[in-house]
Amino acid sequence: MKHRRIPRRRVAIAGAGITALVAAGVTFQTANASETPKTPAPQTLSLAAAGKLASALGETLGADAAGTYYDAKAGQLVVNVLDEAAAKSAQTAGARARIVENSLAELTGARATLKKDATIPGTAWATDPESNKVVVTADRTVSKAELAELTQVVDGLGSKAELKRTKGEFKPFIAGGDAITGGGGRCSLGFNVVKGGEPYFITAGHCTESITSWSDSGGTVIGENEQSSFPGNDYGLVKYTADVDHPSEVDLYNGSAQAITQAGDATVGQPVTRSGSTTQVHSGTVTGLDATVNYGNGDIVNGLIQTDVCAEPGDSGGSLFSGSTAIGLTSGGSGDCTSGGETFFQPVTEALSAFGADIG
Repeated sequence: MKHRRIPRRRVAIAGAGITALVAAGVTFQTANASETPKTPAPQTLSLAAAGKLASALGETLGADAAGTYYDAKAGQLVVNVLDEAAAKSAQTAGARARIVENSLAELTGARATLKKDATIPGTAWATDPESNKVVVTADRTVSKAELAELTQVVDGLGSKAELKRTKGEFKPFIAGGDAITGGGGRCSLGFNVVKGGEPYFITAGHCTESITSWSDSGGTVIGENEQSSFPGNDYGLVKYTADVDHPSEVDLYNGSAQAITQAGDATVGQPVTRSGSTTQVHSGTVTGLDATVNYGNGDIVNGLIQTDVCAEPGDSGGSLFSGSTAIGLTSGGSGDCTSGGETFFQPVTEALSAFGADIG
């Protein structure tokens, strides 16, 4: 049986993210933003070009930069700044600037407060550059008393945070690209990688924590765990033990595949696609970065990519990608592919760095 393989990392898009905000010209919008005089119109940029500009502006503006995101509809990089001088610098460089209230340091402090005072199972939080806040989400398992406690902490953070509810339940999606099975469970293969010249694949760490030997959907043993990290992180490395085909691509479940040539970091606002063995292929947008998720069983995972792409149990470990770039490994979330919900992904670049592996 043909095993689809899935490649490697790194093209980066800097800053605290990139999301879809539609605004014409140089109007500075919401998020406690004020208007500044018109300067050169923002440039129309590809996602890759926006990432390079975000990195450059991050170095130039320093502490005056308060996050970035990509307006995919307009093809513009939006840069949050703290004053008019920084706004002028950002616009002169080709970005669209917004003057916002909260600095990145203040939002980081808000996240630290949440970790200290509101680490409650069934909650998650991520920095949202569009709203210039830390968005906290509580799932349906959070009790009335716990919600009151969480609300008090969020209210204490003032304009730096907001609280939302989701009808679903945050949980790892065990059961996912092409199906891989073992020990009575099913996950999905994420990406095929190379380490030391040898073939491996990566998948979710909560899968490799509970299953050590992996078979394909036909029952043939194809690999054994080599490394695993969960909770905290959510990635696992499996060494191929069978002589099977492992191309650097993602199964699109329509008789074709997406070639993967590199790995990269996610950007808020970036269009992405997920492939998994339960629900196959679904697309959406990156909505947050560096998310912390408190799964209902008490396991906490940090540094995740938050999206509005749907997923279900069995999609765990499956591929999140953008074109030929590997982005993430399916971790968990709430909802399903009927009602929707949030899904979180382990960044591929972090996993590859930890394992010393490459897309290949």
